[in-house]
Amino acid sequence: QVQLVESGGGLVQAGGSLRLSCAASGRTFSTYTLGWFRRAPGKEREWIAQIGITGADGYRDSVKGRFTISRDNAKNTMYLQMNSLKPEDTAVYFCAARTQTSVSWNNWGQGTQVTVSS
Repeated sequence: QVQLVESGGGLVQAGGSLRLSCAASGRTFSTYTLGWFRRAPGKEREWIAQIGITGADGYRDSVKGRFTISRDNAKNTMYLQMNSLKPEDTAVYFCAARTQTSVSWNNWGQGTQVTVSS
């Protein structure tokens, strides 16, 4: 198990940028696949991006070219650089982790609010 804590959320104007961080506890951080999710008001939680143990990444179509996921195993931290933000990106953002043998995301942070004003 890893404990995850997000930070970096806030209020930004449309077209602006934010960088979210997800700090993890534990000595096995590098063995986890990591992901970002978000839940917009009145909507279901949705997957945004993930990064594997080799650094291979994947993105939801709506954020491709605008968001970049990265990890720094030496710092036990994952990041989400968000550029060209849109009002529809407004949501609570969560980081998550799963082991290589797990089919579900079983470690979650508490979330950080991102609000994009038009």
